[in-house]
Amino acid sequence: MKKILVLACTVTFLFSFSQKTMNPAEYKSSPKVFNIKGLSQSVSIDCGDSKMILLSGQVPLDSEGNLVGNTIEEQTRQVFKNIENILKEYGGTGKDIIKLGIFTTDIKKTADFRKVRDLYVNLQNPPVSTLMEVSRLFRDDILIEVEATAVIKNK
Repeated sequence: MKKILVLACTVTFLFSFSQKTMNPAEYKSSPKVFNIKGLSQSVSIDCGDSKMILLSGQVPLDSEGNLVGNTIEEQTRQVFKNIENILKEYGGTGKDIIKLGIFTTDIKKTADFRKVRDLYVNLQNPPVSTLMEVSRLFRDDILIEVEATAVIKNK
């Protein structure tokens, strides 16, 4: 009987403090970034004192869907502008990025990518990163795509 009472109290306690109605995931898009149908630009996951933001891979398209730039440097600048615009929707910046996934069609241009990346990220605590050379991205004129994960303190 004692075990049943302890079990009942434990279950009641757990259900009393569980999140019943709050969805911990929030999806957002920025009107300043081209929105591709069928995917979300980002999702925020509530982590208590902060939120983790996962961004879809960003490509060098402006808000109208036009390609910006013909070089890795120019395209990377637009990619990070897109990332910044999405993070602003959550009250953050590129300095909040903790992880990058970089896909490029020419790994020899990594130094050009880093020049631009370094303008946006926290260089005191740089994000963990994965860099991959790919044979092609979703369009032949796109040279780079960057995924980002950020952690932003709740206010």
